[in-house]
Amino acid sequence: MVTSRTPAPGTGDEDEDDLPPLPKGTKNYITPAGFEKLQAELRSLLRVERPKVVEIVSWAAGNGDRSENGDYLYGKKRLREIDRRIRFLTKRLEASEVVDPSRQPNKTRAFFGATVTYAREDGAERTVTIVGIDEADTDQGKVSWISPIARALLKAEEGDLVKLHTPAGVEEIEVVEIRYPSA
Repeated sequence: MVTSRTPAPGTGDEDEDDLPPLPKGTKNYITPAGFEKLQAELRSLLRVERPKVVEIVSWAAGNGDRSENGDYLYGKKRLREIDRRIRFLTKRLEASEVVDPSRQPNKTRAFFGATVTYAREDGAERTVTIVGIDEADTDQGKVSWISPIARALLKAEEGDLVKLHTPAGVEEIEVVEIRYPSA
């Protein structure tokens, strides 16, 4: 008999396409936009994607021998993937703490939601926005608040020199500008 199980977060059994588990003892901070994006994905899976796949699987099941029925086998596999993602999103949304960066009272320091421009030792400038774990996208300049660069920048002010710990060693970077979205 085959039984399915849901892997416990942090056990290393999570899906490859799922986001990393939250570090123990940390809150799942997320911006309002990030929270809405996860909610929209969950709604789409529940209202659009899953019903389509269920319909295909039902149709394929009526076609006889299921052992060699590609539509049926692929559909069942896709349903498991969708259900796994639904469980993941539901848990993440339930554990989320929405933080609106536009309401940050101290806009002179870098906190969650800040967009920070910094200069590296070689003079190259880079801009990053400090966001939640579920929103991080380095291609778009969005870094998780628990990433090394965000940890180095948190609580810094414009003009501060902070130490960034990287695998290549410690680099000193200068905070050039800190911005927050307007309310």
